[in-house]
Amino acid sequence: MTDTTQIDTGESDEPLSRKASWRSIGPGIVVAATGVGAGDLVATLIAGSKFGYTLLWAAVIGCLVKISLAEAVGRWHLATGRTLFDGWRSLGSWTTVYFVGYVAVWGFVYGAAAMSSSALPLAALFPDTMDLKAWAVLCGLVGLVFVWFNRYAVFEKVMTVLVGVMFLVTVYLAIRVTPHLGEAVAGLAPVLPDGSMIYTLGLIGGVGGTITLAAYGYWINAKGWTDTGWMKVMRLDNRVAYVTTGIFVVAMLFVGAELLHSSGAALAKGDKGLLDLSGILEDRYGTATAKLFLVGFFATSFTSLIGVWHGVSLMFADFMTKYRPSLAPAGTSREKSLPFRAYLLWLTFPPISLLFLDQPFGLVIVYGVIGAFFMPFLALTLLWLLNSSRTPSDWRNGLLSNVMLAAAGLLFVVLCVQQVRELPW
Repeated sequence: MTDTTQIDTGESDEPLSRKASWRSIGPGIVVAATGVGAGDLVATLIAGSKFGYTLLWAAVIGCLVKISLAEAVGRWHLATGRTLFDGWRSLGSWTTVYFVGYVAVWGFVYGAAAMSSSALPLAALFPDTMDLKAWAVLCGLVGLVFVWFNRYAVFEKVMTVLVGVMFLVTVYLAIRVTPHLGEAVAGLAPVLPDGSMIYTLGLIGGVGGTITLAAYGYWINAKGWTDTGWMKVMRLDNRVAYVTTGIFVVAMLFVGAELLHSSGAALAKGDKGLLDLSGILEDRYGTATAKLFLVGFFATSFTSLIGVWHGVSLMFADFMTKYRPSLAPAGTSREKSLPFRAYLLWLTFPPISLLFLDQPFGLVIVYGVIGAFFMPFLALTLLWLLNSSRTPSDWRNGLLSNVMLAAAGLLFVVLCVQQVRELPW
């Protein structure tokens, strides 16, 4: 009888599929934490204060939209072995022009906003120590030093700890306000109260939706995930991350619905709205709860700061070294390359000037217009890339992915138009 036993030589062309494990997750937590900023939490609180639990369904759909977008980014990196910027560049030079304009102007204005957001809770926790501008500069410099001298592994661990703080604080607050679970369940039914359209779209598209979604692919590569063998791990990582984001959003919606909706209390727009909430929490539940909330506020803001400092700098380094390979000689990691550190400096020092001056009116408008177009740009270019021959056939979009990316693209186009309309022309 002929022996037909096959000898496994280990030379299969297919990468070894890694088992999805909870211990492997990390990049998804980083991208989710970076994308959820203090301003997002204020928007969620305001939605809860105006409409109670009615828009809870929108928060759930928003979580599914972000899962689809981040999965598409990760799938592109793992299936093609190319970065997202490689994909954009293959679509034409117009993508390069847009990216350059975006990271230059957006980074300049965002740097100041991130520093200010991180400084607000510190100034409230430690009054009579330093003024707000000094705290903001300190936050920027600490972020710069931390990202400059640490590799991804340390960065991920610190982000995970800060996410843990965010999670515990938001869940504690949601329990503390004693939510009405029956009303919350009813809020899962898609209903649009009068005047709720913009808040609904904001909940679906706004929370966790920034350029850091595009940075997800760079973080999974920095983690060491570089081929399709990591696909299952990446998908678990991504789902866990955005379920965590969903819990943040739902928890803050509960707080808005219970603490603000019934009393009719109003919050200021933007990050300062969280200081208003701190005052309300102190009146209702005491100083300890208010201070705990401020700690969570700082964790939320500072994860966004160091996440952008690291993730967008990786993207910029990739962009620059594609045109000037000499900027990152062989053997030099992106995190230690000249373009990475140059963009870190751009995010830190020029924006400090905006902390001491009123933001130039024209710059604010340009920032708003360019920023509004990024999420539609991301969703629609992913739809293009993942349905083309640029992606191996086994990893191209299926029906569900196409539906989710097309819906996300349409949603972000509507939000883009609304944001541009609201700019102070």
